[in-house]
Amino acid sequence: MPNQPLESFEYDNPCPIRDVLDRIGDQWSVLVLLTLQPGTQRFNELMREIGDISKQMLSRTLKHLEQDGFVTRTVYPEVPPRVEYRLTELGHSFLEPMQALVNWADSHHRTIAEARRRYNRE
Repeated sequence: MPNQPLESFEYDNPCPIRDVLDRIGDQWSVLVLLTLQPGTQRFNELMREIGDISKQMLSRTLKHLEQDGFVTRTVYPEVPPRVEYRLTELGHSFLEPMQALVNWADSHHRTIAEARRRYNRE
């Protein structure tokens, strides 16, 4: 649908919060975005930085982030081909509110874990 006029575009989910959170709220998207924060990286660099993600899942996550405009993919005509990923302006703009969420999670993780333990004991 990339060539479809904007005024006739149908959103997959007309609720902006659900539509965006469905994509970036998966297990890997936020981690990939944070890993790309310092700058352009190649696929294998991302694999090493993230560590416990499969090639298939990293590939799928990058495609989704590219589809939504958070990441750009550049292929260089070399042998073997060199492919690099970087955050777009949209991706960078998302880092500030995302960092606030990461900071909140860091600050409250112990409290949440303790609440889970209490709940499971009852």
